Amino acid sequence: MKHTCPAGKGTLSSLDGVRGAVDEILYAFLQQKATEAGGVLPREVTDLLGGFLRAGGKRLRPLICVMGWRAASDTVRPIPASVVNVAAALEMFHAFALIHDDIMDDSATRRGHPTLHRELALRHRQGRERRHPVAAEQAARRAGESCAILIGDIALCWSDELLHTAGLSPDQLARTLGLVDLMRTELVYGQYLDVTRSQQPNTAITLVGTLQTIRYKTAKYTIERPLHIGASLAGADKALMQAMSAFALPLGEAFQLRDDLLGAFGSPAHTGKPNLDDLREGKHTALIALALQSARPAEKQILNALYGNPCLEEEGAAQVRTAIRSAGADRQTEEMIQHLYDRAQAALEALPVPEVVRHQLRDLAERCVWRTE
Repeated sequence: MKHTCPAGKGTLSSLDGVRGAVDEILYAFLQQKATEAGGVLPREVTDLLGGFLRAGGKRLRPLICVMGWRAASDTVRPIPASVVNVAAALEMFHAFALIHDDIMDDSATRRGHPTLHRELALRHRQGRERRHPVAAEQAARRAGESCAILIGDIALCWSDELLHTAGLSPDQLARTLGLVDLMRTELVYGQYLDVTRSQQPNTAITLVGTLQTIRYKTAKYTIERPLHIGASLAGADKALMQAMSAFALPLGEAFQLRDDLLGAFGSPAHTGKPNLDDLREGKHTALIALALQSARPAEKQILNALYGNPCLEEEGAAQVRTAIRSAGADRQTEEMIQHLYDRAQAALEALPVPEVVRHQLRDLAERCVWRTE
């Protein structure tokens, strides 16, 4: 079944309405799936996935996908419904990635709300605590994680369905599928690096290793591949794709470095997630790699003792943050962000795209790098 832009429109005139159009496509798709279930399949699957999508999010990847299309096409033309449908498929895939990421990180909140596996655990625990409270807690946790994994899996399946029913020509679909497959593989590879390296001791944290994880988990997945996918829909050649990569990769790396700073120092009221999770998990980030490189013995002792402690509370977290600042790692990370941002800007100025698209990409870069949430 082909999913079209809302209100029967075949095109959109500008980027301004892309986010709203993507949301309407996703919500209509989930409503259709709920109707097709016919009371046989659990309605809560579509309800929970819809609630997850409605809870917020920047819709960054869909916007970048549409920018890629505009960069490689005649910008006078309105944005086709098929391109916006592909953009919606990327957001559905992102839902899959976030749901699974929250389980792996055992995160409590996402976008200011309980994570999906925590919400499901609460549902399964209610009314069972009186008889066997410990067993009920363990069973509810397993059930919550298992059901969230399955909802993430179905989001992955449905992202594929949205892509294949987007209304693409055979040539467009052939050009795009390889990039989508590559994006998915790179993301999983980067996530695998993140998980396995976080199990290693702090002494194994290196700047080279953290930057490799960033390249695959974030830079390619968040910026480069969505830009490539959109450009491929407009028939972009290899030279344009390479020029886009020169802009996208440093921007994506700067985006993740900002995320690392917000994970340690950001306000939960602004970010929508705790600022203890990364510290408790002991994530191998560039921020911590730089801190360990520059720390004095007393600071290094604090970092080795407390960073990665799953029971870390705010008092200990304050000590970790002080040690990071005393080592100058926050300042060094800001300098890296500025350097990467400057590289992305230089590549953008050389990018052979219409000036209106260059302006949109410049605005995107500023919002990615200098954000507070």
